[in-house]
Amino acid sequence: RIVSQGCVEFVEAPDPVLGPGQALVRPLLLAVCGSDVRTVYHRPEAEYPLRPGTSGHEMIGVIEAVDAPGKDLRPGDLALVLVPNEDAMAELYLASAHNVLVLPSGVPIEHLLMAQQLGTVIYASKRLPSLIDKDVVVIGQGSAGLFFDALCRRMGARRVIGLDVKEARVAAGLRIGATHTVNNAREDALEAVRDLTEGRLADLVIEAAGEAETINLAHRLVRTGGCLLYFGIPRVESLQFDFYTFFRKYCQTLSIADAATEPGRASFRLAVDWIARGEIDVSFMPTHRFLWDNVTEAYALARSRDDGAIKVLVEMPQYRRRLAAC
Repeated sequence: RIVSQGCVEFVEAPDPVLGPGQALVRPLLLAVCGSDVRTVYHRPEAEYPLRPGTSGHEMIGVIEAVDAPGKDLRPGDLALVLVPNEDAMAELYLASAHNVLVLPSGVPIEHLLMAQQLGTVIYASKRLPSLIDKDVVVIGQGSAGLFFDALCRRMGARRVIGLDVKEARVAAGLRIGATHTVNNAREDALEAVRDLTEGRLADLVIEAAGEAETINLAHRLVRTGGCLLYFGIPRVESLQFDFYTFFRKYCQTLSIADAATEPGRASFRLAVDWIARGEIDVSFMPTHRFLWDNVTEAYALARSRDDGAIKVLVEMPQYRRRLAAC
């Protein structure tokens, strides 16, 4: 559990008790998300300590027990589990049966784990306007931004311009779908986007980083009358915002989260299918692994994004035993 900003401790907690409509899952592998970084380091101090198991929500586990008649779930099934309260960094997790997606065999588990993030991006992309022959800027080339690169190209964008301050992530953008990338630690983002779009700026800007600086950058890069999507979970509760520039862009503005509320969890199921069939290459995204005992180091690397980090994974105690058994 997280006891204060950046301070994690291990505690014993009672085993969860299975109830109707639920599945008891033993987590095997988790990935650290930007929202986990916010939870660990950036919540108001008054909110700590957080409930045990926080923070972890991108999780694959094995079903231990289930009480959900009518659901095709069985003990021993490997599943992608959606975790609305971000509290799956634990040896056992009690899930709603609606949030347990049984996975296909024959696909690396770390690849299937990327379906959680991809599912959130698919869910958000369903709410975007037509991108055929449009220019798109994606701020932040972590896993979410990279998936937006891929989907915007699939949706017909003429140009997809990926921005990041880490060179490894800039390079990853070109690998998955960006037509152009900009390291905005080295180049002026506004000038670069203006040059690439022949002065028009972007029809759509997707903010996928959640930093105060990138939130303020987004509306500077969109054309007048364009569209803004704020997707990155904000690191801060409030910030100084350049409202005048934003106001004069007269743009459609969206903010989207809570993909796990979608009926049938359709976007996550589609993400699993795309990855299982190889329609999107996710093999390069998991870059670092830590044992659960070293979860503090995993959080720290996900926060710093150093050493070429894109997706940081945490192996739970049962993970290696499961691999050996398979």
